[in-house]
Amino acid sequence: MPNPIYQCLWFDGNGKDAAKFYTSFFKNSEIIDDTQMVVTFELCGKKFMALNGGPQFKFNPSISFFIICEDENEIDFLWKNFSNDGFVLMPLDKYEWSEKYGWIQDKFGISWQLTLGKPNSEKEKIIPSFLFANSNFGRAEESIKFYTSIFENSNISEIYYDNETKNSVKYAEFNLLGEKFIAMDSNFQHNFSFNEAISIVVDCETQNEIDYYWNKLTQDGEENMCGWLKDKFGISWQIVPTILPKLLSDPTKTERVVKSFLQMKKFDIEKLLNA
Repeated sequence: MPNPIYQCLWFDGNGKDAAKFYTSFFKNSEIIDDTQMVVTFELCGKKFMALNGGPQFKFNPSISFFIICEDENEIDFLWKNFSNDGFVLMPLDKYEWSEKYGWIQDKFGISWQLTLGKPNSEKEKIIPSFLFANSNFGRAEESIKFYTSIFENSNISEIYYDNETKNSVKYAEFNLLGEKFIAMDSNFQHNFSFNEAISIVVDCETQNEIDYYWNKLTQDGEENMCGWLKDKFGISWQIVPTILPKLLSDPTKTERVVKSFLQMKKFDIEKLLNA
């Protein structure tokens, strides 16, 4: 069964170029679906959605992707590919937490943290990572407890605190619906914050699921259109019915379905079916 939680990447018309770029060098990778608006692809078995949404939102390092590399050949190979018109944030080198680690922003603006290690499974090879900085500094642990209280089959697998800064998280891993995430606090001043460029999609089978996640995640957050919301930390989510792609693929219903959901904030499955 496909994992109901995955990441959406907001591109300015070049989503397919990005998907082709990544799938050209990641193992077990492929483009699954390709439309003018959305390109769905997998990297190492992990699902991504590339949305050609326009120029409004730009990627930044507030959300990056850890890649656990099994040996130096793999980390060097991936680093070389990401370095193609990319920008180095932290050089590939030995650090206190890893024999070899580097942080790089690729030519599309997405940030990747490469490190040596042994992933528990292939689907945990690429892990989304949240960086809580500026006004969000010190809220990493709060966010982890908030998310794991909402999603079933969730847990905090490890958490390490910064000894020099009270109540801040140096590094933490947690799981939501079988999907691993990383969270860290940063007390440095950064010129970026969470935005819609990278959002977390939750596929829902029923209206009860949609209502539940929507109500929980919008607590002290912000409702947006078409199933989008921002939680109280500023991280964007999409709470989406699994039936939506099927409805949109029906040429006799597509126009009416689109017109219907463009008027919605929280998705209403019954209204979509009756459109």
